[in-house]
Amino acid sequence: MLDKISVVLIGTSHPGNIGSAARAMKVMGLTNLVLVDPACEIDEKSIALAAGAADVVANAKIVKTLDEAVADCGLVIGSSARSRTLEWPQLDPRECGIRSINEAASHPVAILFGRERTGLTNDELQKCHCHVYIPANPEYSSLNLAMAVQTVSYEIRMAYLEQQKFADEMTVEEYPRAKELELFYEHLEKVISGTNFINKKHPGMVMAKLRRLFTRARPEQQELNILRGILTSVERILPKDEK
Repeated sequence: MLDKISVVLIGTSHPGNIGSAARAMKVMGLTNLVLVDPACEIDEKSIALAAGAADVVANAKIVKTLDEAVADCGLVIGSSARSRTLEWPQLDPRECGIRSINEAASHPVAILFGRERTGLTNDELQKCHCHVYIPANPEYSSLNLAMAVQTVSYEIRMAYLEQQKFADEMTVEEYPRAKELELFYEHLEKVISGTNFINKKHPGMVMAKLRRLFTRARPEQQELNILRGILTSVERILPKDEK
């Protein structure tokens, strides 16, 4: 299960934070580290602060875009330190750990952590199925990147240990991967633009709200296939220049 879970760091600006995050991961049994468009390079400080987890740093996958990092993931969870204008399904770290382990049985899982100063952007958070929020002391809620990774990694490990007691009773649901969901959203936007439900030049918040709706509904693979089939049937009766 733990091999199916990746910690994804986006736009990390300090090499030491990469090493510290790797150490936090490895001590809890997580080894898959993905770096998205890092603003620094892995160096001797990364290795020094990894303190025994240099292998996690050395094997880190480096990609340019978030889409590339999560394309094959069936569950994507983004860490968020504050509420957003458009609320998203939210988990605490314990719920995050349980859900990650439950779903790792059937598909890869990604836990996203954003930039040290600004976190994840709204666009990045909208690519997540849900958000995880660490309910720190409101009078002093300052958590550095490694602390956040450690907190979530600990809960993942605790959920993993608990699940081993009931491994034979597990049921596995098949959910679409992140890449398939993005293709669905592109298809949906294309069709509702073609029917003039939204204005291509001024789409407003419609697609963001539809993303939230389907994120909350969490369609399974077969259900997503049905939705794609419905969109295709609508396209067939649209004028050709509207497709």
